[in-house]
Amino acid sequence: MSHRIKKPLVIVLAGSASLAIAMGVGRFAFTPILPIMLHDGVLDLQVAGKLATANYIGYLIGALAAMMVPKKWGHTPVIRVALAMTVILTALMALPVPSIWTALRFLAGVASAVGFVFTSGWCLAELSETSGSIGSAIYTGPGAGIALSGVAASIMGAAGFSAQSSWVMFAAMSAIVSAIIWGIFGDKIKTIEPYNLGSARVSSGRVPRAEMPLFAVAYGLAGFGYIITATYLPVIAKNAVPGSPLLTVFWPLFGLFAVAGSLLAARVRKSTDARLYLIGSYLVQAAGVALSVVWQGALGFAVSSALVGLPFTAISFFAMNEVRRIRSAHHAQYMGLLTALFAIGQIMGPPAVGSILSHETSVEAGFALALGIASITLVVGAGIFVLMIILFPAEGNRRRHEIR
Repeated sequence: MSHRIKKPLVIVLAGSASLAIAMGVGRFAFTPILPIMLHDGVLDLQVAGKLATANYIGYLIGALAAMMVPKKWGHTPVIRVALAMTVILTALMALPVPSIWTALRFLAGVASAVGFVFTSGWCLAELSETSGSIGSAIYTGPGAGIALSGVAASIMGAAGFSAQSSWVMFAAMSAIVSAIIWGIFGDKIKTIEPYNLGSARVSSGRVPRAEMPLFAVAYGLAGFGYIITATYLPVIAKNAVPGSPLLTVFWPLFGLFAVAGSLLAARVRKSTDARLYLIGSYLVQAAGVALSVVWQGALGFAVSSALVGLPFTAISFFAMNEVRRIRSAHHAQYMGLLTALFAIGQIMGPPAVGSILSHETSVEAGFALALGIASITLVVGAGIFVLMIILFPAEGNRRRHEIR
C-alpha cells in the first residue's frame, strides 16, 4: 500500500482511537460502571450526579484551556499528554478514597476536552485534501469507546467484578491503545489548509459577526439535550424495566449507533449546507430522548438508545467543520469555544436531574420530566439553525439573491 493511501487511514485510526480514550473512557466509562458502584454501595445517585457534574465542569475548563494553548506547542504533544492523563486518572478511580473521586473526575474532564479539541483539529487538518468526508471517520472513536466500555462493563458486572477492578481494567485497556498510537502522533506530517465540508459554504472572508455566537448557543443546547440520557441511561432503564435481559444492551447500542452515524456522515453530499445536517441530527436525537419517556419497554429503550446515539458524534463532525469554515484562521480557539458551550450544557444536566428528583414523588416521574425538557432543548437548537439559514444563507443562495 502506497504512502499516499496509507497515511489517511493511519491518521483516521489514530484519531479514532485517541477520541475513544478521551471520550469513551475519560468521559463516559463512568456511565456503565455506575450501576456496579451503586451495587457495591460506594455511592448513591446524588453523589453520582456530583461526580458527573465535576467531570463536565472539567470538560468546560479543558475546552477553555484548549483555546489558550500557544500555537508553538503544536497539536501532537498536547494529544499525548491528554492520553497519558486519561490513563492515570482512570486508574486512580480504583482507589477506595471517595474524597478524591470528585477531583479525579474533574481532571479527567479536562483531559477529555483537550484531547477532543486537539485530536479533532490535527486530524481534520491532515485529512483536508483527501477526497470525500473521510474526516468524519475519526468520530467513530467516541462511539466505539462507549460501545466497548459498555460491553466490557457488562461482562465485568456479570463476572462479579467490583467497581475498583472495573476502573483498573479500563485504565489498562486505555494504556494499551495509547501505546499503540503513541508514535503516530509523533509524526511530523505537514499541516495543510482548513477542510471545508461543503463547497456551498466556502467562506468569502466576510462572515457576519452574529453567525458564530448563534452557532455556539445552538451547539451548547445539544450538550444539555443528550447528557441526561448519556449519564443515566443504564439507571433509567433499570428502574423502568427491572430484570430485563436487555439491560446491558442499551449503552453499547448507543455507542454502536454513534459509530454508524459517523460513517454515514462520511457519505454526505459536500455541496449541501452543513446546517441542514445539523437540523436533522438534532431532531433525530430529540425524538430518541422523547421516546424513552413515552415508550418505556425494553424495545422502546433500545430504539431510543439507537436514535440518541446515531447523531451523537455526527453532530460534532458537522459542527467542527462548520467552525473551520466560519473562523478558518483561528479554528482551534473557536473549536474550544464551541466545546466550552457544549460543556456548559452538559454541566446543567446532572444538577437539573437532582433538583427535579428532589421535587418529584418518584424517580421515574423525575427522569421523565428531565428527559422531556432535554428533548425540547434539542428542538430549540434545531430551530436556531433554521433561523441561521434564513439570516445567513449559503454563499450560492446569497449570490442568486443578489443577482435578483
